[in-house]
Amino acid sequence: MNKRAALVLAAFTAASSLALAGCGGGSGGSTSGSSSPASSSGASSSAAGGGDAYGSGGSSSSGSSSGSASAQAGGEVELKTSTVGGQKIIVDEKGMTVYYYTRDNKGATVSACTGGCITLWPPVISSESPKLDGVTATVGSIKTPDGKNQVTLNGMPIYYYQKDTGPGQVTGQAVAGVWYVVGADGTMITSALK
Repeated sequence: MNKRAALVLAAFTAASSLALAGCGGGSGGSTSGSSSPASSSGASSSAAGGGDAYGSGGSSSSGSSSGSASAQAGGEVELKTSTVGGQKIIVDEKGMTVYYYTRDNKGATVSACTGGCITLWPPVISSESPKLDGVTATVGSIKTPDGKNQVTLNGMPIYYYQKDTGPGQVTGQAVAGVWYVVGADGTMITSALK
């Protein structure tokens, strides 16, 4: 029994390390002189949500989230605010939470979330500048690898979390210490949401 648990833990640790390397957690490509938004905001780098930086938590999901699937089609997105866990955060018109990825660099023209990362953390896509309701962050966009417009807030790309399957869910908060919800003014909220 103890050997089985040790083997499962070792396999999970190895898989998490490989996934982190593929999602910007490994060596290479990062510059030690630049600070990520998480470090400038005093965020902990502990994996509060468990699992890897993709947020898989060791289990796979074959379905897609109903909230992010429609936004992926590419129409115009509306961003508004909602109070969740005592914090005013940004959600889309369906109430689906949006997130920052701390491995993105503010003002960069490409996302750091690529490959398998995009599967669990789909970019917020909008064919036009999003409609805003209560959001005071500066809105922009960058191009995805397939040429779509990924929405940015204060120069940082925003994403959905596939495991958020309904309005107001924030299961992506602090996953692997690199994914955080976004405040109405575009600040990264790193505190726990109740």
